[in-house]
Amino acid sequence: MAAESVGSPSDLVKVVALLGAAVVTVPIFRRIGLGSVLGYLAAGLAIGPFGLRWLADPVSILHVAELGVVMFLFVIGLEMRPSHLWSLRGEIFGLGTLQVALCTALLTVVAVAFGFPIKAAFVGAMGFVLTSTAVVMQVLDERGDIALPNGQRVVSILLFEDLLIVPLLALVSFLSPQIAGPIEGSRWVSTGLAVGSVAVLLVVGIWLLNPLFRLLAAAKAREVLTAAALLVVLGAALLMQLGGLSMAMGAFLAGVLLSQSTFRHQIEADIEPFRGILLGLFFLGVGMSLDLRVVLASWPLVFGGVLGMMTMKAVAIYAVARLMRAPGGEALDRSVIMAQGGEFAFVLYAAATSAGVIDATVNATFTAIVVLSMALTPVAVALLRRFKPRVEPSLEGVERAEGLSGSVLLIGFGRFGQVVSQALLARDADVTIIDTDVDMIQSAEGFGFKVYYGDGTRLDVLRASGAERTRAIAVCIDDSAAAQRIVELCKESFPQARLLVRSFDRQHSLQLISAGVDYQIRETFESAMAFGEAALKELGLSPEEAAEIAAEVRRRDAQRFELEIAGGTDAARALLRGNLWKPTPLVPPKRSSTEEESRLA
Repeated sequence: MAAESVGSPSDLVKVVALLGAAVVTVPIFRRIGLGSVLGYLAAGLAIGPFGLRWLADPVSILHVAELGVVMFLFVIGLEMRPSHLWSLRGEIFGLGTLQVALCTALLTVVAVAFGFPIKAAFVGAMGFVLTSTAVVMQVLDERGDIALPNGQRVVSILLFEDLLIVPLLALVSFLSPQIAGPIEGSRWVSTGLAVGSVAVLLVVGIWLLNPLFRLLAAAKAREVLTAAALLVVLGAALLMQLGGLSMAMGAFLAGVLLSQSTFRHQIEADIEPFRGILLGLFFLGVGMSLDLRVVLASWPLVFGGVLGMMTMKAVAIYAVARLMRAPGGEALDRSVIMAQGGEFAFVLYAAATSAGVIDATVNATFTAIVVLSMALTPVAVALLRRFKPRVEPSLEGVERAEGLSGSVLLIGFGRFGQVVSQALLARDADVTIIDTDVDMIQSAEGFGFKVYYGDGTRLDVLRASGAERTRAIAVCIDDSAAAQRIVELCKESFPQARLLVRSFDRQHSLQLISAGVDYQIRETFESAMAFGEAALKELGLSPEEAAEIAAEVRRRDAQRFELEIAGGTDAARALLRGNLWKPTPLVPPKRSSTEEESRLA
């Protein structure tokens, strides 16, 4: 008897539709610089009930996909030790409180100006104040800013806003015109449940989680460790939900409690695949939930609300950031990245509708405003990156290259340039060093180096650095395009100087030779040769044999290079030694005296 099907074919079609829309749309949006978030939102809109109608229930998808946000906060918690979190208390409660208070006041005024009653305007403003943790964290993650100080301040504000959902839901019940009877006792019960949930999570996290993972690790069952990691995340989320708190906050606290565990990296690796898939599913669900009928029916109100509320929120965030003495660039970046509403707004609006504070039409309108603001954020971030004026580094305590002279001009004082300088300075050469990394210039002075600030790709800077009088110019930067530009300037304007250039790879070396440099070397070639020679010695070869093989490899590489310069890439390829077949040794292994006597006998 054939086994019965667990699910209908239509269920599989829905899964395929979700995955297919994401696989097609997200790479396109990332390729054009709009980010994966907008790609997911567009894909959800395309296949949702207001697009192609392949899927008709975005709410159920959002309920499942919300676990992606939960897991994201858990991973962030793993990166924050309790001591580090305590050091951010000023940002969490001070900066967060000030930003939320100002944004709420201004956004309420905007909502009233668009014709909403005062209660509805206040609820709509508070929902919009709760920034999308999912959108902001995804953008920060893609840019690699989460661990940076500006990223940490944004995370602190997001944590404070997540904490606000509980008092806001309580506030909605106060605003409700419905007669609910005596509720004083129920409020005390709710408060007790919330405090108890946090207490239980802290007890379990401090005294039980580490022993549990040690026991499971001793069993050497990888799949059980993965299941335990999922159990911790989902269990913490469920516990907080039962206590009336945010699931994401519960997962974050669980991550913080495990941040000092020896199993932290293993847990993070186990959670990562689930986090990425579910977070993408969350954005798909948000895109599907955009009701185009509401948008089209009252498009002046919706689009005006989106622009008005995003603009006012951005202005408020910028003002608070500057008041707290954040640099202008950081304040502008924070105001753009946090100018949208968030996923908790949907929860707040639904509760307000159930309580009779707002009606279904107002709920749909504010929901559309929030969804559109989330969709516009990646676009706004991309525009900011494109048009934001370049911030010149502070040159306090740093001298610009001007009126310099020396027998050698060394451009770039990173790891490569620092090593190069040692041979020159050992011979007491007069070396002038320029670089554009202000932090490095300042730290180099503590080690006895005088490095001047100067961009070697500019002809005026090269002249000011003494390139017209120097005997040699050593280009040691790790940017092949910039190095090529410097070579062109030097060959044209400073022909008296010998030109030595650090090459990025083989192709770059060929370009440098074509440009007529006097010496070039691939940045990893000699270190890789020394590494290979040492490996041969570790395999038992004598130093003489290892050196002989290394010399032969160098000879063949030089021969390949000559053929490539002449344009014979196919002939040069024949000199490479691959591992698809057993190669003939470059140098025949030397026989021991015992082996030789045995062969002669």
